[in-house]
Amino acid sequence: MPGAQDIKIVVTMHYSTIVLLASAVCSFASPVWPRYTVDNEHFEVLALRATTQVNPAAVSDVTCIDPNLKIVFHDQNVAELGICGGIAGSITKCGGSPERTVGQSGSAKFTLTTATNGATINISKGRWEQCIRAARAICPTGSMSGTCTGGASSGDVNFTLESP
Repeated sequence: MPGAQDIKIVVTMHYSTIVLLASAVCSFASPVWPRYTVDNEHFEVLALRATTQVNPAAVSDVTCIDPNLKIVFHDQNVAELGICGGIAGSITKCGGSPERTVGQSGSAKFTLTTATNGATINISKGRWEQCIRAARAICPTGSMSGTCTGGASSGDVNFTLESP
């Protein structure tokens, strides 16, 4: 007749077996590939971009610098309207005739320069927004650079979007 010690060993073995089987079931039930989650903000941005017209001729020489760089969509919009001391609201174009201007907010920083030496930036809000929409069609995320068609007293305007 088995003793108390033998019964304890048998019970412990059963518990160990159950725990081992439960662990195996749980580990095999999960997928092998990594899981990725996408913020709702990403879907909102895609929906906004899908509803706007894109003019591919508004931009040239677009380079996606770092597609993995996190630039918040709202920060990009605020920085976009922050060039030339601010072009939000009723202001329709860049004033002051600068050769270089910066718009910055949170995780986004736009730097604009003229493509032609001696020229000044006088880009309209509409042209600037078209340029950025067209560039974002090529580089949907992260930092980028390119050239907006026109927008200077002579020639084009170069821009860079990066994280400060």
